[in-house]
Amino acid sequence: MDFIDYYKLLELDKSASQADIKKAYRKLARKYHPDLNPNNKEAQLRFQQINEANEVLSDPEKRKKYDQYGKDWQHADAYEEAKKQQQASGGRAYSGGGFGGGQGGYSYSGNFDDDTFSDFFEEMFGSGARAHGSGRGRHFKGQDFNAELQLNLSDVYTSHKQTLTVNGKNIRLTIPAGVENGQTIKIKGHGGPGVQGGPKGDLYITFNIVNNTKFKREKENLFSHVNLDLYTALLGGELTVDTFGGKVKLKVKPETQPGTKVKLKGKGFPKYKKENQFGDLIITYDVKMPTNLSAREKELFQELQKLRS
Repeated sequence: MDFIDYYKLLELDKSASQADIKKAYRKLARKYHPDLNPNNKEAQLRFQQINEANEVLSDPEKRKKYDQYGKDWQHADAYEEAKKQQQASGGRAYSGGGFGGGQGGYSYSGNFDDDTFSDFFEEMFGSGARAHGSGRGRHFKGQDFNAELQLNLSDVYTSHKQTLTVNGKNIRLTIPAGVENGQTIKIKGHGGPGVQGGPKGDLYITFNIVNNTKFKREKENLFSHVNLDLYTALLGGELTVDTFGGKVKLKVKPETQPGTKVKLKGKGFPKYKKENQFGDLIITYDVKMPTNLSAREKELFQELQKLRS
């Protein structure tokens, strides 16, 4: 069986990051998925190979072995054990059934090196060892599906259930309070069907949160601006302000300056998957200057001006 280069299969080089591998896999899996290529055996084979390549390269430990041992990466542990046995015997021939508990009959003499590695394993495990990575008889996970769900900010202030229709199937899921814009969650087993009896793929839902409120959100903290009339700013008093959970009364200190910030602890947004935990609401006071002053008001302000000077 010809060797299949997983990197070339995913159109990548060996320096590819995990993000590169994930992106390449999703692109090619969509292109060659059996649902989009009915009765196309070549596309089905390519889809199987792409799944196998992703299964290996997306796992750091498997990828490390693959980079070192190529198509025989699955027998890397046995190979290392054989090397230890050979080194312990001072380079003499190794024989016996030490691999997999099998009974006698395996022998190898000489030095273990990469050039003889594949031949050694074919002798030990049979020709099936070479074909293990070919996709024959292997079970492949189905294609992962991606969906986008748009919600208002007010919708994710509390946890709630929602029904989505994906590929004609209704999926009822709980949307946790505090989910963020751009956040992706995985619904296991709700992707495409597996190939050759493999497990179903997963469904990835990305949230598009539209802010339909006057509050600005930064994770679990909320921010808002509140107008304060000049007289309350100067003399102090009480003010009713809006929070996400309802109205509250605040005491305004005398001589409050424009731009003063007040923190309302625990009046922010829910923390994701942390029950009954909330961020803070930070209010900025904007002092509103009076307009359309009467003659008497102007006169009083002039008197105040003289007093201050």
